[in-house]
Amino acid sequence: MRKSVAVVVAGLVAGALDIVAAFASYAAQGATVEGILKYIASGLLGASALQGGMAMAGLGLLFHFCLTTAMAAVFMAAALRLGALTTYPWLWGSVYGLLTWVAMVYVVVPLSAVNGWQLPHGWNIVSGLLSHIFYVGVPIAHITRHALRPRAA
Repeated sequence: MRKSVAVVVAGLVAGALDIVAAFASYAAQGATVEGILKYIASGLLGASALQGGMAMAGLGLLFHFCLTTAMAAVFMAAALRLGALTTYPWLWGSVYGLLTWVAMVYVVVPLSAVNGWQLPHGWNIVSGLLSHIFYVGVPIAHITRHALRPRAA
């Protein structure tokens, strides 16, 4: 698998797993799928995104997949420089998932246009960490490992 294809596949797989987990987690708290996606769009477009319709929700989904594909690209770039990242995908994927969660919570979302955002607490920390480890970091690491493994001659 070509590296660029692997990045896109990893971004799509991680994005799909993560967004389904977000839908399940936040729906349990009363949110709707459309509302979750508009909230994601509001990260770039501000509070006005929350008043949009399904097109705005679609834009939120696109933004989400752009973020997870960027996460996959960063891991691929790191793995090309540090080959050890592909030797233990469960370990390094877990570490990377933790790092992506920290980056999202402490850098990306606070710098975004989201209104009224607060640091997660309680169960939201646990579910966010587990989601980023098992649905973002580990799949990205496994797909990257597959893409970079030596080919038989």
